[in-house]
Amino acid sequence: MATALTVERVRSDVDVLARAGLDVDEFIGEAISSLTRAVPHTAACAATVDPNTLMLTSARKYGSLLGRNEHDDEFGMIEYGMVEDSSFRELATSGVDAVGMHHLTAGDTGRSHRMGEFMSPLFDFADEARLIVRDGDQVWGGFAFFRVAGEEPFTPAEVDILRSVSQPLARGVRTGLLASVIAEPQTTPMGPCVLIVGSDNQMIQMSAGAEERVDDLLAGSNSGAATTVITALVGAARRYGRGESNVPPRLRVRGASGMWLVVHASPLSNADGRVGEVVVTIEEARPPEIVPLVVAAFGLTARERDVTQMVLQGVATKDIAATLHVSAYTVQDHLKSIFDKAGVRSRRELIARVYFDQYAPRMNEPLLPSGTFEPR
Repeated sequence: MATALTVERVRSDVDVLARAGLDVDEFIGEAISSLTRAVPHTAACAATVDPNTLMLTSARKYGSLLGRNEHDDEFGMIEYGMVEDSSFRELATSGVDAVGMHHLTAGDTGRSHRMGEFMSPLFDFADEARLIVRDGDQVWGGFAFFRVAGEEPFTPAEVDILRSVSQPLARGVRTGLLASVIAEPQTTPMGPCVLIVGSDNQMIQMSAGAEERVDDLLAGSNSGAATTVITALVGAARRYGRGESNVPPRLRVRGASGMWLVVHASPLSNADGRVGEVVVTIEEARPPEIVPLVVAAFGLTARERDVTQMVLQGVATKDIAATLHVSAYTVQDHLKSIFDKAGVRSRRELIARVYFDQYAPRMNEPLLPSGTFEPR
């Protein structure tokens, strides 16, 4: 068990890392390394999620899991395609930030399908500690730490240590989304791409450009499988089709090219009785879909979000003040705080920062009725 001094140093390290302006890959790698000193483990994995839908947007592995990619798609199906109280989604929606599976199952981890049918037989993991990274009412990801047979299970005290770093980890993940701004997207805007996945989880059909989109979508993950995020969506779509969920699976993610994408999945019904097929659509995100995600990543207060929304609409300071029933000086104070959090110096820079490079160079271009830009 780590000493109190070690635990305090680890908490301090994670807090400093969260404020260091690192991108997501760097931040998570450094944070996992630091946490190892307080909560030793054989392996770990870290996922980022869309805070609105809690769908997986990327996955990274550490320790003995690094390079073990042969079962990634199975994990996506289990995590999102099955009902389990300890799934990341269930923990997030129930307000639970950390659990140890040995303690949760009273020592019988096999009661968990994920542990009994997947983690234990395939990887020899005897216990898992799960952590939701949450800042306020928004969840930005989930971490899992593993110990193999023969090692002591995670203790309640160790789970409490993980719980105590949930907020700084969330802060590091959300600000990491904004850390790398690409001068101009490297992918030419195109129409929606479609994949059809069969009941055996194999790709049946793929439209033109879909393979390029999938590669772009998953380039930020160190998980070797090319379709982990896709299979998570497929599993969630089947749950939705069975009536086990009332929310169609959908996510927003920024590809390695700099392009923001929206990905969603729907179960298909066939006249000949075939079941289990799912259509996955990947398309360029519309500005209204991305603005809330980017603004949330700044960590603004509710009033600061109100001010930002009006700035993006081009409302003058005196009119913002009148709308919010505050003085112009108060609006200027809010703007100073917003600029500091966004790392900008003016309204113009704030607009460019919010819309990122994908939209800022195209601000004067007309929008189609769908909310997307007209083709160049």
